[in-house]
Amino acid sequence: MLTIHHLNRSRSKRVLWLLEELGTPYTRVDHQRDSLTYLAPNSLKAVHPLGKAPVMIDGPITLCESSTIVEYIIDQDSEHRLRPPLGSAEYYDYMSWCHFAEGSLALPIIMSGLMRAETRDGKQPMDGYIAKEAHVDFSYIETTLSKQAYFAGSEFTAADIMMTISLEMAKRAKLLEGKTHTLAYLEKVQQRPAYIKAISFG
Repeated sequence: MLTIHHLNRSRSKRVLWLLEELGTPYTRVDHQRDSLTYLAPNSLKAVHPLGKAPVMIDGPITLCESSTIVEYIIDQDSEHRLRPPLGSAEYYDYMSWCHFAEGSLALPIIMSGLMRAETRDGKQPMDGYIAKEAHVDFSYIETTLSKQAYFAGSEFTAADIMMTISLEMAKRAKLLEGKTHTLAYLEKVQQRPAYIKAISFG
């Protein structure tokens, strides 16, 4: 059975959500952030050298990085659910969005949060860069969701799990204001029973 090391308010929610969608049995080990520093506890370093979550353990295999863990879990599923058929156009859309969530999109979201902690003459030092990147990325997302129900097409996939957690961070950073299709999409996927169960873990 898979063991998932979960950290509250982290990307490990992706893994729990996926497992609940698939109905895959697993054991969950909880770790809590420091209430003052918000840093991950040292207990995670005993599991993986990076000291970050999620961490998945399956026998001799230990993985850290939510996107890799998502692919591993789907590979183990007998029907490879929540991923389009290999080689299809939808499959490559799926892969593109999965990588986009932690590649292009992560940069403006993280920088927006970090730069808010430092101001110079009333302005953030990288305001212009963040605004440009955010405009490009979130306009792309908004246009996509105005044309189709989910990121890889008409069906919900693990790409939606990857993207939703990133979009939630973006919403907290006030980067989704005016993005009506994106906000409606978030509201829709957040009503899925597996999502609701996953977020109950913190």
